Amino acid sequence: MLFPVYWMLNVSLTPQQDMRRNPPDLFPLHPTFEGYRSVLDDQLPYLGTSLVIGLGTVVLTLLIAAPAGYCLARLRPRGGGALGLALLIAQMIPGIVMAMGFYGIFLDLGLLNTWWGLVVADSTIAVPFGVMIFTAFMSGIPGELIAASRIDGAGTFRTFWSIVLPVSRNALVTVSLFGFLWAWSDFVFANTLDGGGDLRPITLGIYKYIGNNNQEWNAIMATAVVASVPAAVLLVLAQRYVAAGVTAGAVKD
Repeated sequence: MLFPVYWMLNVSLTPQQDMRRNPPDLFPLHPTFEGYRSVLDDQLPYLGTSLVIGLGTVVLTLLIAAPAGYCLARLRPRGGGALGLALLIAQMIPGIVMAMGFYGIFLDLGLLNTWWGLVVADSTIAVPFGVMIFTAFMSGIPGELIAASRIDGAGTFRTFWSIVLPVSRNALVTVSLFGFLWAWSDFVFANTLDGGGDLRPITLGIYKYIGNNNQEWNAIMATAVVASVPAAVLLVLAQRYVAAGVTAGAVKD
C-alpha cells in the first residue's frame, strides 16, 4: 500500500531524461527539483482554488447536515425513516451519473466553470454522509442533557446551538474532514463542470501536464506529492476524532 506513495516521491525527483530508464532507479540517484519548481510556477492557483472549494464544501455541508441530523435524531419528524433510506440510497449513485445531471442543470443556470458550482456539486456527496454521521452521534447524546436545557427555557434552536453542537465535536470534525477530502480529490465533477474555467482545482492542474505527445511525469508526481500533503496532515491530526465520530451510535447501553 505504501509503495505507490514512495514511487510517487521517487519519480517526482527523477530527471526527465532518466524517466524511461530500464530497469528504473529504485532511488533518485541524481535528484532534481524541476518538478517542484513547476508546481510553484504553475500549480499554486489550482491549489488555492481547491482550498476554497474544499472549505466551501465543508461550510455548506455543515450548514445542511448538522441541523438535519439533529432533526432526525431528536425531533423525530414524520417520514424520517424514509428520508434516512433516501440518504443511504444517495450514497450509491455513481458520481458520473450525478455529474451529467449537474451539467444540464448548471448549463441552464449559468453555473458552469465556477468554483461555487463545484462547491454545490461536491456537497451533494458530503451531505448524505454528514446527515447519517450526525444522526448516529446525536442519537447517543443523553436525553437528560437536552431535557435540562428545555427546563432552563432554551428553545429548539438554542438547545441545538448551545448544547448539542458543542458536544458533537467528534462528528463535526469527521464530517468536515471527509467533506474536505472529497472536494479536494474530486476529478469527475471538476472535469465535467469546470473543464474550461479560469479557477480550476488541483486535480485538473495535474491533468494539464498529460498530453498526447508529452507527459511531464516528474511535474505530475511533484504536484501529486504537494497535493497529498494537506490531506495527510489533516488525517493525522484528526484521526482520533474520526475514530470516535464514525463509531458513535454503534453501541447502545
